[in-house]
Amino acid sequence: MTDFLSDWYLWVLSFHVISVIAWMAGLFYLPRLFVYHVEQVQKGSPTDTMFQTMERRLLKGIMGPAMISTWLFGLLLVMTPGIVDWGLVWPWAKAAGVLAMTGFQGWLGGRRKDFMRGANTLTGRQYRLMNEVPTLLLILIVCSVIIKF
Repeated sequence: MTDFLSDWYLWVLSFHVISVIAWMAGLFYLPRLFVYHVEQVQKGSPTDTMFQTMERRLLKGIMGPAMISTWLFGLLLVMTPGIVDWGLVWPWAKAAGVLAMTGFQGWLGGRRKDFMRGANTLTGRQYRLMNEVPTLLLILIVCSVIIKF
């Protein structure tokens, strides 16, 4: 298996980066949809239904598969010989960032369900603040991988 991973390293890395880009796009966009949903849409209106559909499709059709493929290709990279030195801090920092990002996606899924039930309690300002979470995690992950501290 390790020879296979070494031979296919650049392909695995490429698909990992593509997956991360798709996942990050969703993590940036879904909280913004929630801002517009809470500030501009009346509960039970046709627009409310449209926003719920957009949010569900983004979460289930793009973000879910992108998160899974990010994890899959990332784990394959971790298993590739010579790629990760677990004696350094950076792989642990990256792992913590990815776990936090996964948890954030779970939190977003919970907020989507709140909208579905008509039970959202957060404001547009709170969603705007939460929209910064993926940016902070992205900074942590990219700096840890590039700088390898």
